[in-house]
Amino acid sequence: MKLSRALPLAAVAVGLLATTACGATEASGSTSAEASGAPAYCADGPIKFGIEPFEDPAKLEPAYGVLADAMEHELGCEVEVQVVEDYSAEVLAMRNGKLDLGQFGPVGYVFASEQAGAEPMVSFGTADGKLSTYTAGIWVPKDSDIKAVDDLRGKDLALGGVGSTSGDVLPRYALKTAGIPEDELNINYAGGHPEALLALVNGTVDAAQINTQTLATAKAEGTFNPEDFRQVWTSEPIPNDPITVRPDADPELKKAVKDALLNLPKEDIEQVGKFLDVDPAGPLLEVTKETYKPLFDLASEMGLTEKDI
Repeated sequence: MKLSRALPLAAVAVGLLATTACGATEASGSTSAEASGAPAYCADGPIKFGIEPFEDPAKLEPAYGVLADAMEHELGCEVEVQVVEDYSAEVLAMRNGKLDLGQFGPVGYVFASEQAGAEPMVSFGTADGKLSTYTAGIWVPKDSDIKAVDDLRGKDLALGGVGSTSGDVLPRYALKTAGIPEDELNINYAGGHPEALLALVNGTVDAAQINTQTLATAKAEGTFNPEDFRQVWTSEPIPNDPITVRPDADPELKKAVKDALLNLPKEDIEQVGKFLDVDPAGPLLEVTKETYKPLFDLASEMGLTEKDI
């Protein structure tokens, strides 16, 4: 398993995503995969697996390293994890054929489906075998005069990253539903979920989006005490992130990856699961495009385009 750090969008656009020598042609003309007796779908090099930066990459990389190592064991070829720079970079990378697999946030998947043809395979299950969900939220200090979304007028609201389901789109949907134009408050993009939470903790904003995934991580790390804050809005449950495959991938690779993911033991999933508020972890479960229909509807209602990710 190989890890690649976040890559700039410009590099993705010109096809400069990192690759390894795993699939390089040897002097004899055969590939390393062929020489080692690996499956044919390994012949083009490592399977490139993109991850959206929903948490600090330094935290995500070890967790996805465990998952990738388990996949390598099942598949018989290298899996390269790439934590991308932002949401749009991952969509573009898959569209340009620079990623074989991608874990997208739910709204990110909408655009990956529409622009790159990404096909969902699995998502994260609970210990009792059900598809996991999470929620978006808006939090304020406990002594704040903000009691509801209506009270956000004229206030500073920290959001996560542009294009994030819970860190951008759903909080803005809450404002729209409440009839609050976005120019009637100060929206600050903090750069990510942890950064938005930190802005609230440090008192630099009046309110911040905090989803249940970030909340669980911050509580476990001791960086957020819910007793010092109040939640003034929460979303409906959101189906957790899908792991997708590019549409033109080798059919044998698609089948092998899906089978491998569905059969991974929970011990190989639990580190990633903790970042997704799936603790204790269950198995990965099959999902389809229909699973994420509410997110396609949300994107349509919000009038989102590729410029919004």
